Amino acid sequence: MTLPVALSGSDVIGQAKTGTGKTLGFGLPLLERVTVPADVEAGRAAPEKLTEAPQALVVVPTRELCQQVTNDLLTAGKVRNVRVLAIYGGRAYEPQVEALKKGVDIVVGTPGRLLDLAGQKKLDLSHVRSLVLDEADEMLDLGFLPDVEKIMKMLPPKRQTMLFSATMPGAVIGLARRYMSQPTHISATSPDDEGATVANITQHVFRAHNMDKPELVSRILQADGRGLAMIFCRTKRTAADIAEQLEKRGFASGAVHGDLGQGAREQALRAFRNGKVDVLVCTDVAARGIDVEGVTHVINYQSPEDEKTYLHRVGRTGRAGAKGIAVTLVDWDDIPRWKLINKALDLPFDEPEETYSTSAHLYEILSIPAGTKGILPRADRTRAGLRAEQVEDLGETGGRGRKSAPAAAAPAATEERAPRTPRQRRRTRNGAPVADEAMAVSAPAETPKAAAAPEAAEAPVEPRTPRRRRRTRASEAVVETVEAMVPAPAEEPEAPKRTRRRIRAADTAVDTVEATVPAPAEEPEAPKRTRRRTRAADTAVDTVEATVPAPAEEPEAPKAPRRRTRAAKPAEAVAEAAVAADAEAAPVKTPRRRTRAAKPAEAAEVPASAEAPVAADAEAAPVKTPRRRTRAAKPAEAAEVPASADAEAAPVKAPRRRTRVAAAAQPES
Repeated sequence: MTLPVALSGSDVIGQAKTGTGKTLGFGLPLLERVTVPADVEAGRAAPEKLTEAPQALVVVPTRELCQQVTNDLLTAGKVRNVRVLAIYGGRAYEPQVEALKKGVDIVVGTPGRLLDLAGQKKLDLSHVRSLVLDEADEMLDLGFLPDVEKIMKMLPPKRQTMLFSATMPGAVIGLARRYMSQPTHISATSPDDEGATVANITQHVFRAHNMDKPELVSRILQADGRGLAMIFCRTKRTAADIAEQLEKRGFASGAVHGDLGQGAREQALRAFRNGKVDVLVCTDVAARGIDVEGVTHVINYQSPEDEKTYLHRVGRTGRAGAKGIAVTLVDWDDIPRWKLINKALDLPFDEPEETYSTSAHLYEILSIPAGTKGILPRADRTRAGLRAEQVEDLGETGGRGRKSAPAAAAPAATEERAPRTPRQRRRTRNGAPVADEAMAVSAPAETPKAAAAPEAAEAPVEPRTPRRRRRTRASEAVVETVEAMVPAPAEEPEAPKRTRRRIRAADTAVDTVEATVPAPAEEPEAPKRTRRRTRAADTAVDTVEATVPAPAEEPEAPKAPRRRTRAAKPAEAVAEAAVAADAEAAPVKTPRRRTRAAKPAEAAEVPASAEAPVAADAEAAPVKTPRRRTRAAKPAEAAEVPASADAEAAPVKAPRRRTRVAAAAQPES
């Protein structure tokens, strides 16, 4: 149905079920419409139409499909000698660029690499007369639609555009309306074929537990009449895991998923087509357009995402009129998803039957021999396996897939390698070279250096003078720290320098000691009247008189002046001297004196008999108690002095003083 419309040059939207030959539906018109040297020689075309740039472009979503379409077009165009080139990622740029320079007629490629080479001006799209979008809905699902639109803008406005797919969602129809001119929509179905899937595909749906699925799949793969089988998984990790488990169980299995390099993916597909591998575990990357002859079983290990994915998975079997079996294993968590797929495709499997690897109905439905276990018997392991297929060096741009090389080639490559010359090092011990170790580390005799100079190898190794190192700041700091830790030799300490502060402190200590010594019982000789002793005695007498309460008939004493000190402490109780009998008539003023750091003398214990000489001197030369200022003076303690008869006669009232920092001292009674 497509050939007459496509050969006339009209735009076509082709929709048909999987396995009905869509590749040749657009491939044959492309091969007929391109101009080759044979057409010029036969006179069917003018020489001006002959060009080295591509005249037709086919855009596909996956690399595997790109390679398959290229092979089909090369087979069909062999008679006309049409040059077809596959351009896709995962391969080196250089071979593809060299092929474009030599000239091609049809380019089949994936959107990413096509856009890359066109942006680098390596691919000329100005002479393209026909454009084909194969599996257009898959390109839309993979997010290739913006790249496809960029490619279509680089093409000439006058061209033929054809879209082919098994499913046509609304977005693809919108793309067709935007970039196509009056397209003809062709939907090919057989009169006796109902439903979305091909009639000769037998479908089975089982509810299976996730932990029992590997055992269940292993027994299905041993069914009678089973040829090649494809197992589809949703995730790349699951595909790699199942392929490894099946290999351990004795099956010749291979994997195709996105985490493998392009060389490993093509190796698995070649081994599958050649029959070296009979089980191919893959993700949905291999569900589109892959055509392998002899696939009898398709197993959906995990439930597909939607109904379109289910159709493309199942369509890998039952192709070109052959029969096939499709088995879908639905886990308990996937039941809601499967019900939506079942309703969309109008299938009779709304409630899948619960099935395990030991269920009797499983053996009966799929024709599995009784007594089959999950491990393939050794007598049935006749396939060569994946390692029998060599990995082609594609000059991959990425680093993925290198570990997929056959392990048998690794030992041979290791044996051919020449021994590596070890790096020579000089060993020292405490700055001196070690001759034995230097000889032991030296290069072996079979190295090129030792063979070139045998005399140098036999010469004795002279000890190398150790390099002298200078100590850095850190080392000097360590030396200073050690010196600081060593105690200095005991020397006779020098006498402290006599400063003004030390003299004051010594004098104050002497006065304090003298004040604390009690007076003897007998009347001592009158001490020599010095200036300092006079001050201490007067201060002590005034302090004692201030602490004695005044009698009721005490005459009114003159009020002492109000004085303020900055750092003096209030324990220094200084009273006005009224020792003599005529103190009432002629009060005496004491001179004002100031000291900086002198400590107040503590009041000495003066006996009652000592008042006589003091009073006699006071009459002759009345003395005023000096005012002293100290910064850190400690409060003087009041001395215990017995009350005298004169104190009762002439009591003196203690003056009121204010201090800022000093605390009140409690005199002793």
